[in-house]
Amino acid sequence: MQTKTTAQKSSRRERWAWYLYDFGNSAYAAVVLLAIYAAYFKGEVVGGAEGSRLWGIAVGIAMLIVAVTAPVLGPLADFSGTKKRFLFVYTALSCLVTASLFFVQRGDWLIGMLFFVLAEVGYRSSQVFYNALLPEIAGPEDIGKVSGNGWAIGSAGGVVCLLIVLVPIVLTGSNPLVVRLSLVFTAVFFALSSLPIFFWLRERAEPQQLPPGESYVTIAFKRLSRTFKAVRRFREFIKFILAFLIYNDGILMVLDFGAILGAVLFGMEQQELIIFMIIVQVTSIAGAYLFGLLTHTIGGKRTLVLSLLLMVVPVVWLYFTHSRVAFYIIGALAGFALTGVQSVSRTLVGMFSPQGQSAEFYGFFAVTGRTSSFIGPTIFGWLAAEATLWYQAHGQQTLLAEQSGHRVALFSIIAFLLVGLLLLLLVNEKKARQAAQISPEGGA
Repeated sequence: MQTKTTAQKSSRRERWAWYLYDFGNSAYAAVVLLAIYAAYFKGEVVGGAEGSRLWGIAVGIAMLIVAVTAPVLGPLADFSGTKKRFLFVYTALSCLVTASLFFVQRGDWLIGMLFFVLAEVGYRSSQVFYNALLPEIAGPEDIGKVSGNGWAIGSAGGVVCLLIVLVPIVLTGSNPLVVRLSLVFTAVFFALSSLPIFFWLRERAEPQQLPPGESYVTIAFKRLSRTFKAVRRFREFIKFILAFLIYNDGILMVLDFGAILGAVLFGMEQQELIIFMIIVQVTSIAGAYLFGLLTHTIGGKRTLVLSLLLMVVPVVWLYFTHSRVAFYIIGALAGFALTGVQSVSRTLVGMFSPQGQSAEFYGFFAVTGRTSSFIGPTIFGWLAAEATLWYQAHGQQTLLAEQSGHRVALFSIIAFLLVGLLLLLLVNEKKARQAAQISPEGGA
């Protein structure tokens, strides 16, 4: 019951359609997760350290939902040849609910969390199927380059969207109405950028005929069960997944709380946060491109180790600095490194996946990443809030206590990055790529 996938070479237009999707969904990440909505929710909708706690919980809930659904939907899409169909459904969900964030105002913390969770579920789930299309348009010899190009062009989309929304926000002094309208614009930007992938890119996986008495749901569960049973054949892949489960938390904690840290530690206003995130996105373009080239020349594991080491530096630096200028430099370095981590991780999944099971393995990849992500942001938000209360109880003023609490929470990011890095060192890339040539059934 393995999905048949043609080996035809993809066209330039198909690859650009794949790149442009990243151009749009990175705009969502830049505006909703990084620069605008995170800080708006924490500061305007909720306020105080409790905003960080609720934000962490909202991110965790979204990740948990994806973790539960992705392992079933991934193999289902593989068998039925419907990755593009699932991609469309989740993209539409994310765009529609992102536009609905316009209605979230001060005190509306419940609908603010609900709408964000739905938008985030659409955004994260769509990535399972978007990533699963990568092995269909790129062969083993250029998958690292294509993946890196996707991240670079995606980062450029984040920059373009942020530059567009920056102007009215600056001119109106971060007027809440204009901030909310920027979320509507982002939804439209995402939707328009995603259109080429649905019109230009041909899905190569051929749908398989259902056996008598079976449904796509039962097939999905059987393939999922087979994937777990086949774990012993892909030991290096599992070791990589375990490492990813840990270090990915550190990356997503930086992304989910970057704007909040800027607002709390340095008192940055909305327009300053947008400029900061533009810097992050610009350096992300360079990081995605250069780490893509490095993957091709020195291998995926070595490149990933290097990018993780570079990621630890800005987080440690952030704990000690009190300078806004230094925070901008930290953001530039973090943007360069974290995009390398994400891009190379995605590339390695494609390298380690048996032919015809890309969505299944990317679904497994999503399970671990989203499950760990439920833990990480929740820990950061909880730790920041609890540490703030501790400092307040020991005599610190409210603002200083909140700053101290968020600095303490930085240690959770450092811990996740370092532990994940240590586990990654145990992965044998050569063995993992060799194992990918053998199917779970034992065929070549």
